[in-house]
Amino acid sequence: MREALLRLRRATGLPIAFGGLIEGRHQVRIAELSGTGTTALRGLNVSSGNGLGGKAVALTRPCAVTDYRASRRISHEYDAAVAAEGLRSVLAVPVVVHRHVRGVLYGALRAPTPVGDRTLSAAVAAARDIEQALVAREEAAHLLSRAGEPSHPGSPAAWEEVREIHGELRTLAARLGDPALRAELLAACTRLARAGQPGAVAPPGAPKPPPAVLTPREVDVLVCVAGGATNAAVAARLGVRPETVKGYLRSAMRKLGAHTRLEAVVAARRLGMLP
Repeated sequence: MREALLRLRRATGLPIAFGGLIEGRHQVRIAELSGTGTTALRGLNVSSGNGLGGKAVALTRPCAVTDYRASRRISHEYDAAVAAEGLRSVLAVPVVVHRHVRGVLYGALRAPTPVGDRTLSAAVAAARDIEQALVAREEAAHLLSRAGEPSHPGSPAAWEEVREIHGELRTLAARLGDPALRAELLAACTRLARAGQPGAVAPPGAPKPPPAVLTPREVDVLVCVAGGATNAAVAARLGVRPETVKGYLRSAMRKLGAHTRLEAVVAARRLGMLP
């Protein structure tokens, strides 16, 4: 939310932004402020249908007023907090995930200046960023819950499911524009990979494989290769060209001291890079 508010201010030129997610039943709690001069809006609980944000929640679409205090298009339960911050022109954009409002982003001015279409479009784009992050978190939580509760723990089928989930998580992480969320998902992937597979652990006394540091994309390619994907299929999944996939694969094989794709996968598993 904090990053989305900063992007909203940069993209729209609006000096003030604030927002929050739904907490409880149809109530948005304003938790993040950006560019405000007071804390009057922090912690404000906005109910569906009330005020500008509540109207955006109820209608599931962006709403704006040129002069908040004088507007007859909204109710005025929150006038005291808005007046304390000195806001006049305000827009509110709902954050909608799977047809359900999950929060609201606000942008505001201290002058009664109409909000133009370009400003509104930029605010909507900032809301879309939050929507994508929420969807990604939910997908990741679902995948991790599947990984934590395989149908038959320890069985080959269970490990195949863990590997599939690991690959899906890495693909999901690659789609994210939020660096913090991407790092969080990649950390979860690392935990899954280090869980290991009993059959892939080197026997006692066996020489340790040489240390290797693979890039995230090289690991992504090996994840797909481990699942039996061809270079063309890997390229389609990762959104790159087949020649690029070959380059990543050659680099990974060189770093791992492997001569074949299979050897590279086995070496990566022994190093805890793949489950």
